[in-house]
Amino acid sequence: MTTSIRIGSRGSQLALWQANHVADTLRRHGHTVEIEIIRTTGDRMQQPGFVLPPGQDGKGIFIKEIEEALAAGRIDLAVHSLKDLPTELDERFALASIPPRADPRDAFVCEPYWALHTLPHGGRVGTTSPRRRAQLLALRPDLQFVETRGNIDTRLRKLDEGVCDALVLACAGLDRLGRTESVHQRFAVDELTPAPGQGALALETRSPRHALDTDDAARDPAIYSAIALLDDPQTRFATGAERAFLAAMGGGCDLPLGAFCSPIEQDWLLHAQVLRPDGEQSVQIALASQPGEPAAELARRAAEILIARGALDLLGEPVTS
Repeated sequence: MTTSIRIGSRGSQLALWQANHVADTLRRHGHTVEIEIIRTTGDRMQQPGFVLPPGQDGKGIFIKEIEEALAAGRIDLAVHSLKDLPTELDERFALASIPPRADPRDAFVCEPYWALHTLPHGGRVGTTSPRRRAQLLALRPDLQFVETRGNIDTRLRKLDEGVCDALVLACAGLDRLGRTESVHQRFAVDELTPAPGQGALALETRSPRHALDTDDAARDPAIYSAIALLDDPQTRFATGAERAFLAAMGGGCDLPLGAFCSPIEQDWLLHAQVLRPDGEQSVQIALASQPGEPAAELARRAAEILIARGALDLLGEPVTS
C-alpha cells in the first residue's frame, strides 16, 4: 500500500542527511515522501549570545518545535538523532522505529596528531559535552577545553582556524557526511563510553492513543505500517538498555555518563560509566545480560551496582523521578 508521508527535520546538513536517508528508504518501498525543515530552539542556540527562555532547562531543545508540528498534524514523522530524545516521551508521541545503528563510537579529529596520547601537553580540545570532557580528563588531566557549538562543518572550520587543537565528535555523523579524512582515532567503548543512543536514529510519530481528532487521523495507521519496516530489533534492544540506564541515573542529557550495549553470542553486554565532572573519579561496569532478560532489567541491574559504588555522589545531584 502506497502512503504519502511528511517528514519533519532540522535544517543542518547531518539532520537533512538523516531525513533523506529515511525518505529514500521509504521511497524504495513505494511511498511518497516530502521533507519539511523546522528550526528548533537548539538551532537558535548556536547563535552567539543566545540565552534559553526562562523556565526552559535545555532538555529537548532539538525536538520541541518538531514535536509541535507532529502534534498539530503538519508532519507525520519526525526523524531525530536518538540521543537528542528525552528518555520519557510525551504521551502524545511514540518511538515508532529505530533503524540499524551506525558506528556509535567517538572520534578524535586532528590533522597533525594521530591519537589522543600524541596531542601535546595542555592541548585544547573542542567539545561542549560534559561526558566527553570528564572522560577525556580521566585519560589526560592536562587537557584544556574550548566550547565549539554548531554543526559538524562549523566545528571542523573552527579546528582549521586554530580555535582548538583537536575535536572529539561522533563517528556516525562524520561517516554519514563523508567527513572522515581527519579522523585519526576511533575510541574504544571502554575508553570513551558513548552517549546512550549515540549513532542511532529515532523515528517519532503520533501515539496511536493520541492521534489527531480529525479526518487526517485516518492516515496514522498507514504511517505506522510503513515505518515499522525500518525498525531494527537489535538496535532497539541495545538503545533501550542504554536509555533505561540514563533514566535510572536521572535522565539528563548533560550528565557525565556513558552507556553502550552490544550483542555477545546469545546475550548482551552493557558497558556503563559514570564520572565526576573533572574526571578524577569514575565507576564503570561491563554487565552481561541473563537469558531472556529485558533491556530495562539489564539497565536496572547495572544502575543498582554503580549506585552502590557511589555513582550518584560522583554526579553531585540526586536522581529525580
